[in-house]
Amino acid sequence: MASLLLSYEQQFSTLTAEVTQRMGTIHNYHGTERKSLISSIERQLDEAQELLEQMDLEIRELPNSERGKLMGRMKSYQTEFNNLETQMKKAKTTNNANKLRDELLSMDDNGTDDQRARLLDNTERLENSSRRLEVGYRVVMETEKVGQDILDNLQRDRETISRTRQRLRDGDANLG
Repeated sequence: MASLLLSYEQQFSTLTAEVTQRMGTIHNYHGTERKSLISSIERQLDEAQELLEQMDLEIRELPNSERGKLMGRMKSYQTEFNNLETQMKKAKTTNNANKLRDELLSMDDNGTDDQRARLLDNTERLENSSRRLEVGYRVVMETEKVGQDILDNLQRDRETISRTRQRLRDGDANLG
Protein backbone atom coordinates (compact mmCIF):
# COMPACT_ATOMS: atom_id res chain seq x y z
CA MET A 1 0.00 0.00 0.00
CA ALA A 2 2.80 2.41 0.79
CA SER A 3 4.23 1.98 -2.71
CA LEU A 4 0.79 2.65 -4.23
CA LEU A 5 0.46 5.78 -2.12
CA LEU A 6 3.96 6.86 -3.14
CA SER A 7 3.01 6.31 -6.79
CA TYR A 8 -0.11 8.46 -6.33
CA GLU A 9 1.96 11.20 -4.70
CA GLN A 10 4.46 11.18 -7.57
CA GLN A 11 1.69 11.30 -10.16
CA PHE A 12 0.02 14.15 -8.27
CA SER A 13 3.28 16.11 -8.05
CA THR A 14 4.01 15.61 -11.74
CA LEU A 15 0.47 16.54 -12.68
CA THR A 16 0.36 19.69 -10.54
CA ALA A 17 3.75 20.82 -11.84
CA GLU A 18 2.55 20.41 -15.42
CA VAL A 19 -0.73 22.21 -14.66
CA THR A 20 1.17 25.09 -13.05
CA GLN A 21 3.50 25.37 -16.05
CA ARG A 22 0.62 25.26 -18.55
CA MET A 23 -1.45 27.80 -16.62
CA GLY A 24 1.49 30.18 -16.87
CA THR A 25 1.20 30.05 -20.66
CA ILE A 26 -2.58 30.56 -20.98
CA HIS A 27 -2.20 34.28 -21.67
CA ASN A 28 -0.10 33.47 -24.76
CA TYR A 29 -2.99 31.70 -26.48
CA HIS A 30 -6.17 33.03 -28.06
CA GLY A 31 -9.34 31.62 -29.56
CA THR A 32 -9.68 27.88 -30.04
CA GLU A 33 -6.08 27.16 -29.00
CA ARG A 34 -6.76 28.83 -25.67
CA LYS A 35 -10.04 26.99 -25.17
CA SER A 36 -8.31 23.71 -25.97
CA LEU A 37 -5.53 24.46 -23.46
CA ILE A 38 -8.05 25.38 -20.77
CA SER A 39 -10.09 22.21 -21.28
CA SER A 40 -6.88 20.15 -21.20
CA ILE A 41 -5.83 21.79 -17.93
CA GLU A 42 -9.30 21.22 -16.49
CA ARG A 43 -9.03 17.52 -17.40
CA GLN A 44 -5.68 17.40 -15.62
CA LEU A 45 -7.24 19.07 -12.58
CA ASP A 46 -10.00 16.44 -12.60
CA GLU A 47 -7.33 13.76 -12.76
CA ALA A 48 -5.51 15.39 -9.84
CA GLN A 49 -8.77 15.43 -7.87
CA GLU A 50 -9.19 11.70 -8.54
CA LEU A 51 -5.62 11.07 -7.36
CA LEU A 52 -6.38 12.98 -4.16
CA GLU A 53 -9.44 10.83 -3.59
CA GLN A 54 -7.41 7.65 -4.18
CA MET A 55 -4.71 8.84 -1.77
CA ASP A 56 -7.37 9.63 0.83
CA LEU A 57 -8.82 6.13 0.50
CA GLU A 58 -5.39 4.53 0.81
CA ILE A 59 -4.52 6.65 3.86
CA ARG A 60 -7.79 5.73 5.60
CA GLU A 61 -6.92 2.03 5.24
CA LEU A 62 -3.57 2.48 7.02
CA PRO A 63 -3.07 1.97 10.75
CA ASN A 64 -3.57 5.02 12.99
CA SER A 65 0.15 5.40 13.65
CA GLU A 66 0.91 5.99 9.94
CA ARG A 67 -2.33 7.76 9.13
CA GLY A 68 -1.67 10.90 11.23
CA LYS A 69 1.56 11.80 9.44
CA LEU A 70 0.09 11.12 6.00
CA MET A 71 -3.10 13.11 6.71
CA GLY A 72 -0.92 16.23 7.16
CA ARG A 73 0.63 15.64 3.74
CA MET A 74 -2.81 14.96 2.32
CA LYS A 75 -4.04 18.34 3.62
CA SER A 76 -1.10 20.10 1.98
CA TYR A 77 -1.88 18.32 -1.31
CA GLN A 78 -5.52 19.38 -1.01
CA THR A 79 -4.45 22.98 -0.33
CA GLU A 80 -2.16 22.89 -3.36
CA PHE A 81 -5.01 21.54 -5.49
CA ASN A 82 -7.41 24.23 -4.22
CA ASN A 83 -4.83 26.90 -5.06
CA LEU A 84 -4.49 25.50 -8.58
CA GLU A 85 -8.26 25.58 -9.05
CA THR A 86 -8.38 29.18 -7.82
CA GLN A 87 -5.56 30.15 -10.18
CA MET A 88 -7.39 28.46 -13.04
CA LYS A 89 -10.58 30.39 -12.32
CA LYS A 90 -8.59 33.63 -12.18
CA ALA A 91 -6.82 32.82 -15.43
CA LYS A 92 -10.16 32.19 -17.13
CA THR A 93 -11.83 35.35 -15.84
CA THR A 94 -8.73 37.50 -16.30
CA ASN A 95 -8.49 36.46 -19.90
CA ASN A 96 -12.19 37.15 -20.45
CA ALA A 97 -11.71 40.63 -19.00
CA ASN A 98 -8.52 41.11 -21.04
CA LYS A 99 -10.29 39.88 -24.15
CA LEU A 100 -13.14 42.35 -23.66
CA ARG A 101 -10.65 45.13 -22.98
CA ASP A 102 -8.64 44.23 -26.07
CA GLU A 103 -11.80 44.18 -28.17
CA LEU A 104 -12.78 47.59 -26.88
CA LEU A 105 -9.30 48.96 -27.46
CA SER A 106 -9.13 47.49 -30.93
CA MET A 107 -12.50 49.02 -31.66
CA ASP A 108 -11.06 52.32 -30.48
CA ASP A 109 -8.02 51.92 -32.71
CA ASN A 110 -10.06 50.87 -35.74
CA GLY A 111 -12.90 53.24 -35.09
CA THR A 112 -10.92 56.35 -34.20
CA ASP A 113 -10.88 57.82 -37.70
CA ASP A 114 -14.53 56.95 -38.26
CA GLN A 115 -15.52 58.35 -34.88
CA ARG A 116 -13.47 61.48 -35.49
CA ALA A 117 -15.15 61.97 -38.89
CA ARG A 118 -18.59 61.50 -37.35
CA LEU A 119 -17.71 63.90 -34.55
CA LEU A 120 -16.55 66.51 -37.05
CA ASP A 121 -19.72 66.03 -39.12
CA ASN A 122 -21.87 66.39 -36.04
CA THR A 123 -19.94 69.48 -34.95
CA GLU A 124 -20.39 71.02 -38.39
CA ARG A 125 -24.12 70.26 -38.31
CA LEU A 126 -24.37 71.79 -34.86
CA GLU A 127 -22.57 74.94 -36.02
CA ASN A 128 -24.84 75.19 -39.10
CA SER A 129 -27.91 74.76 -36.92
CA SER A 130 -26.61 77.41 -34.53
CA ARG A 131 -26.06 79.84 -37.42
CA ARG A 132 -29.56 79.15 -38.75
CA LEU A 133 -31.01 79.72 -35.30
CA GLU A 134 -29.13 83.02 -35.02
CA VAL A 135 -30.39 84.12 -38.45
CA GLY A 136 -33.92 83.04 -37.52
CA TYR A 137 -33.66 84.97 -34.24
CA ARG A 138 -32.49 88.08 -36.09
CA VAL A 139 -35.42 87.75 -38.55
CA VAL A 140 -37.84 87.38 -35.62
CA MET A 141 -36.36 90.44 -33.91
CA GLU A 142 -36.51 92.49 -37.14
CA THR A 143 -40.10 91.34 -37.77
CA GLU A 144 -41.03 92.30 -34.23
CA LYS A 145 -39.44 95.73 -34.70
CA VAL A 146 -41.25 96.23 -38.03
CA GLY A 147 -44.50 95.09 -36.42
CA GLN A 148 -43.98 97.49 -33.54
CA ASP A 149 -43.24 100.33 -35.97
CA ILE A 150 -46.44 99.50 -37.89
CA LEU A 151 -48.45 99.47 -34.66
CA ASP A 152 -46.92 102.82 -33.65
CA ASN A 153 -47.75 104.27 -37.08
CA LEU A 154 -51.29 102.94 -36.87
CA GLN A 155 -51.64 104.43 -33.40
CA ARG A 156 -50.47 107.84 -34.69
CA ASP A 157 -52.78 107.56 -37.70
CA ARG A 158 -55.66 106.68 -35.39
CA GLU A 159 -54.94 109.64 -33.20
CA THR A 160 -54.70 111.84 -36.31
CA ILE A 161 -58.00 110.49 -37.61
CA SER A 162 -59.60 110.91 -34.17
CA ARG A 163 -58.41 114.54 -33.96
CA THR A 164 -59.55 115.19 -37.51
CA ARG A 165 -62.98 113.68 -36.78
CA GLN A 166 -63.21 115.75 -33.62
CA ARG A 167 -62.38 118.94 -35.56
CA LEU A 168 -64.96 118.05 -38.18
CA ARG A 169 -67.60 117.62 -35.48
CA ASP A 170 -66.53 120.86 -33.85
CA GLY A 171 -66.63 122.56 -37.26
CA ASP A 172 -70.08 121.11 -38.05
CA ALA A 173 -71.31 122.28 -34.66
CA ASN A 174 -69.97 125.78 -35.33
CA LEU A 175 -71.57 125.86 -38.74
CA GLY A 176 -74.82 124.49 -37.62
